[in-house]
Amino acid sequence: MLVEKTEDKKFTRSIVTRSIDDLPEGDLVIKVHYSSLNYKDALSANGHPGVSRNFPHTPGIDAAGEVVECSSGAFAPGDKVLVTGYDLGMNTCGGYAEYIRIPSEWAVRLPEGLTLREAMILGTAGFTAALSVLKMAENGVKPEDGDILVTGATGGVGSIAVAILAQAGYRVVGSTGKESDKEFLLGLGASEVIGRDVVLEGAERPMMKERWAGVIDVVGGDTLAAAVKSTRYGGTVTCCGLVGSIDLNMNVYPFILRGVSLLGIDSVACPMAPRLKVWEKLAGDWKLARLEDTVSEVTLEELDEKIEAILKGQIKGRTLVRI
Repeated sequence: MLVEKTEDKKFTRSIVTRSIDDLPEGDLVIKVHYSSLNYKDALSANGHPGVSRNFPHTPGIDAAGEVVECSSGAFAPGDKVLVTGYDLGMNTCGGYAEYIRIPSEWAVRLPEGLTLREAMILGTAGFTAALSVLKMAENGVKPEDGDILVTGATGGVGSIAVAILAQAGYRVVGSTGKESDKEFLLGLGASEVIGRDVVLEGAERPMMKERWAGVIDVVGGDTLAAAVKSTRYGGTVTCCGLVGSIDLNMNVYPFILRGVSLLGIDSVACPMAPRLKVWEKLAGDWKLARLEDTVSEVTLEELDEKIEAILKGQIKGRTLVRI
């Protein structure tokens, strides 16, 4: 898929044939089997300057496939690898293509226990969800401590976070604005599903009633503020999304009176050591038995409709892109 900028500063998308020689510099060439659709991909595909500035451009911040050549010696031809984060699909040609060429230090060897397909059902969304759960757990939140709130629970990050938490033994409360998706979340392991209005109830107060032992927030804005205000003493809130707002309007009371921790989650530049730890967890203890329940599959030719749907908040779970 190629996104091009027209003379009147609009953006078009099309499936084209290009040469490997057209790819950017790098020491690793990968034949892509699967990619996935993330909110950031949809922004890139529509020319959002905060994501991609160089056009023509191929989106796709995720890719999984087989090594064709590697001049650094880090991988051998035929090795199965996955790539998420870094600059892939932003200003470096991404996974919506048959081949990518990248620096070899961006790639992760496919862990035993995962197929290339499973790795891309997870993709950046699954990695972000798992990193959020890992950081919350490492900050001391245990299953016996109480309910864990997941906001935006029907989205890619939220739905996988619900499933991972349930598998890890936590009692999960999923928050969504889509009443019709209640059964979907219960099927993933949520013990309770509430509306976003319930999360925001009483949010005008400096502090709210203590409810959550921990929170995985993928929304930001007022939802994040309310989540922090209603987290129990010593609890942890992770933040990885901004679809609600980039602004956080609240006071410091929850931090200094309840000892609440707010942890930022970055999946793009995450160092390799924790990156590998997360993927090993996803291939091991946190491998989801019902991973297929979170996904729909499309080809590149079918991707346009999904790109527009995710921008409108109409996507449930994950979208796998078969190259």
